[in-house]
Amino acid sequence: MENTTNNVEIGEGDAEFKKFAWLRIIGAIILVLALLWAITWLIDVLDLSRTGGSQTAETKAQPSKAAQHTQMPEPHRMNVKAEPKPGSHEMADSAKEAAGNSHAKGPTGTLFVDSLIEPINHELNERFWGWRPNDILNVTDNVNEIQLGILEVTRRTTVALTEKISRTGSASALNEHLENAMNAFMIGADSYWMPSAESAYNGALDDLKRYKKQLIRGEASFYTRSDSLIPLLQALEELLGSCDENLVKQKEDDGEPVSTFKADNYFYYAKGVAMAMTTILHAVDEEFSRLLETRDAKDIMHHAIESAHHASRIDPWIMVTEGSLNGILANHRANMAAHISHARYYLGLLTKTLST
Repeated sequence: MENTTNNVEIGEGDAEFKKFAWLRIIGAIILVLALLWAITWLIDVLDLSRTGGSQTAETKAQPSKAAQHTQMPEPHRMNVKAEPKPGSHEMADSAKEAAGNSHAKGPTGTLFVDSLIEPINHELNERFWGWRPNDILNVTDNVNEIQLGILEVTRRTTVALTEKISRTGSASALNEHLENAMNAFMIGADSYWMPSAESAYNGALDDLKRYKKQLIRGEASFYTRSDSLIPLLQALEELLGSCDENLVKQKEDDGEPVSTFKADNYFYYAKGVAMAMTTILHAVDEEFSRLLETRDAKDIMHHAIESAHHASRIDPWIMVTEGSLNGILANHRANMAAHISHARYYLGLLTKTLST
């Protein structure tokens, strides 16, 4: 009887010990996961804050012409005066000043190429931690989506430059360097090896620089006709349309509600698109200035730039929130969608204006 009682007590003791051990293990796992989440969140917050406050181009000896006359969105912000309001006398004066000093930016097309290179180069070679979508240990999220948005604008702009802006028509040969750059940018953003995304994209940047040198030597072409510009505007408008849909939808294609994590991804992808697009549109505004003035489309372009710029500046303090549209908590996706939708509208209007 005594042995039975002892066995029962031992069994109960073992059960209590196992329960205690499992509680400790589960608690430790939760603590580690919480710590990892906190580290990831802190990295994103610090990185985005560093991006917002950085002025990477200040260290360059020769900043781009677009940077000298307009305020760029982060992370391509320059140390320049405040951006004048679209349609104002200040904006008109700024445009005249840019046109009057056009010789400083070199031959036609070089500013455009610089503006195409600048956003993706920052993400590859100047941002802390570099290119992230192909990291094996992927502990960040927001910056990854920003980089993907910037990459998509870069891809579409490079395609338009290669197939339309640098050619007289469909019968003319593609520029070799632009074709190489276009193909290299099509490598998957998560490609880790053979080739890695970083090496492919940096190679594309080298080819874009070679094309720029050809422009300077007069060995390549950059056409500022309406039929050269319209395909680029249409490609960017379609990209904004995709962003707009993801920002306003409440359910995914499978009928499931948009999760907090997906909402976060949609927001930062659109932010990346807006950042790169603002840089490109500033260059278009200068390179195609005569065409835009002839078609009385300058104000439309400035509205498009302003809308994209405002979208690029929306920066949630802690996290993307999905507040009610009638509530006091911000709905960051809806706020972003408003500016993205405006930019899309003005690009569509600009396309129609240049087509008539």
